[in-house]
Amino acid sequence: MRALVALVALAGMVAFAVVLARLTLEASPESVSLTHSNLTPGRSIESYLSRPGFVETVKQLGGNIVLGVPFGILLPLLSRRARGFLRVALLTAGTMLLVELVQGALVTGRAFDVDDVLLNTTGALLGYVLIGRRMGRAVHPRTRGRRWWRRRPAEPSL
Repeated sequence: MRALVALVALAGMVAFAVVLARLTLEASPESVSLTHSNLTPGRSIESYLSRPGFVETVKQLGGNIVLGVPFGILLPLLSRRARGFLRVALLTAGTMLLVELVQGALVTGRAFDVDDVLLNTTGALLGYVLIGRRMGRAVHPRTRGRRWWRRRPAEPSL
């Protein structure tokens, strides 16, 4: 059963990668004049929030958050080592940083935006907290390994 869930999670991650690539790595020549890189955290978010167009703001900010949710759900299902709040955050941020770098360097009409990385990571953490953590534990139950706080002191040798 666990192997089946892991296989479905892997298929889900591949499907997610295809959707992610189609949404973020396709050229947009008509947007060339509108694109600009953002290296200051919060600048794009503030810009969208200060605009009068509510629908566009929700689409941009909410879309980036929703785009990260599958990472938070699927990562813990794929591997026991990908569980944990910090690990999900780091893996998602690293992946999305790579996507943004490729997008900004190689794709016409697209630019690097650090806020996209932050919003995608926020979405992954929401997915992890709401669903991924429980599902990851169901598929990969905790083992009773020794933790540093449970270790017994070494026996003195004679």
